[in-house]
Amino acid sequence: MSSGAWHPHPDENGKPVLIRQPSLPTPSATWADPACIATVIPGGDMPAVLNGIAVSAQPLTLPADAEAIAEPPFVLPPGMRAAAGAVVVEDDGRVWLVSPSNGFGGYSATFPKGRLNAGGTLQYTAVREVFEESGLVVRLEAYLLDVSRTQTHSRYYLARRVGGNPAQMGWESQAVHLVPAARLQEVAVHPNDVAIIRAVSACILRALSRDTSRDASR
Repeated sequence: MSSGAWHPHPDENGKPVLIRQPSLPTPSATWADPACIATVIPGGDMPAVLNGIAVSAQPLTLPADAEAIAEPPFVLPPGMRAAAGAVVVEDDGRVWLVSPSNGFGGYSATFPKGRLNAGGTLQYTAVREVFEESGLVVRLEAYLLDVSRTQTHSRYYLARRVGGNPAQMGWESQAVHLVPAARLQEVAVHPNDVAIIRAVSACILRALSRDTSRDASR
């Protein structure tokens, strides 16, 4: 008899997905504490509201009035596949991460990302992949950086959650985490994520500096 737990969502071929070493959720109080790492598993419990935004399942749709954000040209190196993802920053300063099912790709936790489909755009790909892997509906806010890996050259954006429910994560993820920015390196430990963590940490520090300057001038 197999150990583990079955993911509530089948894979892209309709086959069940066995999670060999299921992740563990954190106590409900962690969602309200910006200093805590909070974790939800597929179908797990979530607060009804988080940082003033309702936690509810939503279809993947972009707002009708959404405008593309400005970004530099994307230069795809020869032999590489294009991909896109997003670093979703919560209003309490924490950052969303996903744990790929069964540690796929050698990642215990990482930022949601996926390959660009033919005829698609990088920005829509990032929004789609965040939704599929984390259950979150997000709004892209800014270009973050481009990084190359073995087979892909990926563009990452900064994003904000506007809806969705991380407990509704797709089969590719076995947990979704909300992590204080200062602790990202404790959770996203794969070397490929070092540059991304460095970039988002610098952005958050700049934002905090601007907020502090505005407060001081009042």
